[in-house]
Amino acid sequence: MPLERLQKILAHHGVASRRHAEELIVAGKVQVNGKTVVELGTKADAFIDDIRVGGKPLKPKFENIYLAFHKPKNCVTTVSDPEGRETVMKFFKKVPTRIYPVGRLDYASEGLLIMTNDGELANAISAARSHVPKVYHVKTNRALSDDQLTSFQNGVPLFGRRTHRARINQIRRGANPWYEVEIIEGRQNQIRLMFQVFGVMVEKLRRVRIGSLSLGDLPPTEWRPLTFKELGALRRDAGLESKSSPRPSKKPVKKKP
Repeated sequence: MPLERLQKILAHHGVASRRHAEELIVAGKVQVNGKTVVELGTKADAFIDDIRVGGKPLKPKFENIYLAFHKPKNCVTTVSDPEGRETVMKFFKKVPTRIYPVGRLDYASEGLLIMTNDGELANAISAARSHVPKVYHVKTNRALSDDQLTSFQNGVPLFGRRTHRARINQIRRGANPWYEVEIIEGRQNQIRLMFQVFGVMVEKLRRVRIGSLSLGDLPPTEWRPLTFKELGALRRDAGLESKSSPRPSKKPVKKKP
């Protein structure tokens, strides 16, 4: 998104009229990336810069909807399920616009899931060619050997096609160790199947990051809108930074109570 005058950004996103926005800037009540701005000619990018008024971040107001959701276990990442299982859509009945999940997160797994109605961003994040990393914390029934760790990183054959290179580090030792795994693909049950190649069973799996977007302390079943900064970073992660940014929404989504 091109740089715009700060007062125009504030007015465009409903903070105040342009004249009142100028008064807020001159009064030292507006911060950009942690620095107080007092000059009216200052420009910024609402999708990249951290803009705050009175210490409060500028709230997104998009035509497209972008939500970070902590998917719980025992529901499927689809809009509907032919087997009659619960889907993630049960948690979004109050969202006024039809949205859908980005990528896969299997029935028994939990963690970060992006919900949106922006097909371009969804496809770019999901495509392996975009190299958007997905990071998982995985508990297993036993540890991998050093040789198995190396093989895991180099990729393993699944159904006749080798997986892309992965990153794996043990983050907790013990009889049931935890690993941090980073991949750029999203094949169905991929991480569970990769461990299974070495005779290791996954007991728990939680996705903690997609690109630059982290799950953080968001509790299971809860969701929140992405910030301008998070959306801008995701678009850059997916290689969309040179394309036009989403247009302002007439129906902003409020955070789940």
